[in-house]
Amino acid sequence: MEENKSLETRFSVIKRVKSFRYAFHGIYFMLKSQHNAWIHFAITFIVIIAGWVLEVSAVEWCFLIFAIGFVLTAEAFNTAIEELTNLVSPKHNPKAGIVKDVASGGVLIAAITTSIVGFIIFLPKVILLF
Repeated sequence: MEENKSLETRFSVIKRVKSFRYAFHGIYFMLKSQHNAWIHFAITFIVIIAGWVLEVSAVEWCFLIFAIGFVLTAEAFNTAIEELTNLVSPKHNPKAGIVKDVASGGVLIAAITTSIVGFIIFLPKVILLF
């Protein structure tokens, strides 16, 4: 029996590739079902274009990429929490509402934080244009 268990837990390239497919499916689901995710991706596109046009430095790119990943990760966790909450509490439940509100609040905190990072990086560059 112990031998079978070790065979099941062996590293498999095929399983790793499948895990990426599942992860991309999750991102697709988030984009398909969450309107706020559309906004985050639209802003991501704008930030990338602005960074290119305004010639941000390599260090600034690192901060921008981290900020973008921070918000998108928060949105992904929020989506997962909402879906799980809907599964375990399909009927209206005040506690389920609190869980969803807290998860949503986490996304808001991430968005505000990354907006501040964006302003710190982009505002001086925009001011220099005028």
